[in-house]
Amino acid sequence: MVARGMQAEGGGPGSLRIRNRRRVIGQLRARGVASQADIARRTGLSRATVSSIVSELRAEGMLVAADGAGGAQAGSGRPAVLLSLHESAGLVVGIDLGHTHVRTAVSTLAHDILAESYLEMPVDDEASGPLETAARLVRELFQRAGVERSSVIGVGLGLPGPVDRARGVVGSTSILPGWVGVRAVDELEARLGLPVEIDNDANLGALAEATWGAASGCSEVVYIKISTGIGAGFILNGRPYRGASGTAGEIGHTSVDPAGRFCYCGNRGCLETVAAGPALVDGLRRGNQELTLAEVLLQAAEGDNASRRAIAEAGRHIGVAVANLCNLLNPERVVVGGQLSEAGDVLLEPLRESIRRYAVQAAAETVQVVPAAFGVRAEVMGALALALLESNRPLAQAVDASSQGGA
Repeated sequence: MVARGMQAEGGGPGSLRIRNRRRVIGQLRARGVASQADIARRTGLSRATVSSIVSELRAEGMLVAADGAGGAQAGSGRPAVLLSLHESAGLVVGIDLGHTHVRTAVSTLAHDILAESYLEMPVDDEASGPLETAARLVRELFQRAGVERSSVIGVGLGLPGPVDRARGVVGSTSILPGWVGVRAVDELEARLGLPVEIDNDANLGALAEATWGAASGCSEVVYIKISTGIGAGFILNGRPYRGASGTAGEIGHTSVDPAGRFCYCGNRGCLETVAAGPALVDGLRRGNQELTLAEVLLQAAEGDNASRRAIAEAGRHIGVAVANLCNLLNPERVVVGGQLSEAGDVLLEPLRESIRRYAVQAAAETVQVVPAAFGVRAEVMGALALALLESNRPLAQAVDASSQGGA
């Protein structure tokens, strides 16, 4: 059996068959559900080839008709049957560690969320506590959803700072000081006994929104997360862009006022010092008043002029930085997420106006600025998407084994 599999990978008909099956599986893993016509269009395979592979995979129990399998129209006018991976193909876990929270989720490969949890806690100053809490929450999700750890094929982990994915560590000593020298991937793998992939949280937000959210179908995307910090994630030419060492997108630490306030990153006048959540709260707090960003957003929704003006001013500052990104990258869509995006057009309209004012005309006219489809959940959805995209080995082994068994 091993020799046969090795021969198949060498370039014969069996090799082509396996590669095509992987491509079909890959589309369903990335999209959750899709029709045969969608798969053929996105893979470049003929409809006859896709139909044959789908028939094989359904017979093997790997594919099923998705619930509510209508939607797109087939060529004859009948609703196209939407397909998804069977639950037995595996599950994935997403973990979003924000500056002040831990959010976890477990999902099928069809992108059905089985269970989700959220807990507020400080993350920046110490790594072991948040990692242990995340592992505990994941184990609790398994119990709530009634799933076995052995069915999980991968875990996606998001951190609120630059990430060196090759080493599984944080790429800044100042943004997440408590994580310096911590191999987050190794630590979490040891706690969960599962393979872990890691990325910056804004990158994950971009991945989620481009995969099945507000930027679905777009190949040039900028995602802006505005919360306790401000970060950007990029999808360029349809693929995540992270830079040479994983620090691409640190838009919150671009200087907007060289004589401004000192930032915790060590620079002065960073965008975060004037437009992130803590800056808004500090500007609105009176004396020793206790105030949170959630309360500022609530006050703005209720018509409080000071809160609305502070959010609008933040939108204008962020819009100038985004206009510079538009001049550099010329994205077709800018998706705005994070907690501050809950302010809606109070934030977005001033942001759009800054883009119209400061971006070159062609870039400003091309780009659409839209709220994130997943709101504050975009990062955990992106962590699930990362696990779906990167956890190739277990699923590939299952696909290859069934291919060789039926050859």
